Amino acid sequence: QVQLVESGGGLVQAGGSLRLSCGASRSIGGITVMGWYRQAPGKQRELVALITTAGRTNYAESAQGRFTISRDNAKNTVYLQMNSLKPEDTAVYYCNFKGPILGLWGQGTLVTVSS
Repeated sequence: QVQLVESGGGLVQAGGSLRLSCGASRSIGGITVMGWYRQAPGKQRELVALITTAGRTNYAESAQGRFTISRDNAKNTVYLQMNSLKPEDTAVYYCNFKGPILGLWGQGTLVTVSS
């Protein structure tokens, strides 16, 4: 069974940067959209950013201008570069791979931004 493995979370001060990575445990096909979501304590999971196979991106308003999503199709890996982090960015971040017959979630990686 394919698993998504995330890395890169941690503790950072406000204004700092982190880079999250998410890759599949083995090669898979049929992925059309890769994305990052987050869930803060007591809140619902929300979209952070998406990227299509063609490289088109979509960002949540809160991420626009500070976060950059990218992907390596050959490696089935998606990245999230997060700059100018704020305490309100504190959450568990999940990656997601979608396709016509595919839907996978990572286990989540905790990002904590201190003020």
